[in-house]
Amino acid sequence: MGNTKQAALIIGAGDATGGAIAKRFAKEGLIACATRRNADQLQPLIDDIRNAGGQAYGFASDARKEEEVVKLVDDIERDIAPIEVMVFNIGANVPCSILDETARKYFKIWEMACFSGFLAGREVARRMVGRERGTIIFTGATAGLRGSANFAAFAGAKHALRALAQSMARELGPRNIHVAHVVVDGAIDTAFIRDTFPERYALKERDGILNPDHIADNYWHLHTQPRDAWTHELDLRPWIERW
Repeated sequence: MGNTKQAALIIGAGDATGGAIAKRFAKEGLIACATRRNADQLQPLIDDIRNAGGQAYGFASDARKEEEVVKLVDDIERDIAPIEVMVFNIGANVPCSILDETARKYFKIWEMACFSGFLAGREVARRMVGRERGTIIFTGATAGLRGSANFAAFAGAKHALRALAQSMARELGPRNIHVAHVVVDGAIDTAFIRDTFPERYALKERDGILNPDHIADNYWHLHTQPRDAWTHELDLRPWIERW
């Protein structure tokens, strides 16, 4: 690839937010490199981006496995383009009473929502510092600010992810790498919300749930901010959301 090519790595490019972010960066000319556990699930997203005139590649990757994350970043840097942007977008929101929570599930949620963010963030940062440029964005949640009943595992992981983002921002900002943390506070327009919480989904007509495309617009804005006015933490919520 030519030196002008740049890649946007989206870890956790699901059917809603992650996919919208991949499309937004591809629309601006970056090569979207999207990951999920199952590569077959990425094909509709890759096809949509390519049909719209963008460039995109899909990767099957378990973000909890260090060797897979290292290989993913190595492959993209070698075969596609330098990673200019990395978006970590894995959720792992699985509510459970603390009385019923298992050690196995608690640990798995931490692996998915926090440890995998560390692995991805570390690997791309190692490449970005040599170029003295880049953007790293972590998708957070309300649970990263306060723990609610039945969300001990998720809140613990998201608190840790927020701390990771803060530490990375303080270390890497002086090296011209913009690290940001986005608090998504509210229901998102997804099939899960539609099917599981129909009363909440009905608020869509009043702009009462988050539109993934609008979330993606904010991620692009973070990436394009001048460095004399960088945002570290951005919270996004519908106008009717209580907070």
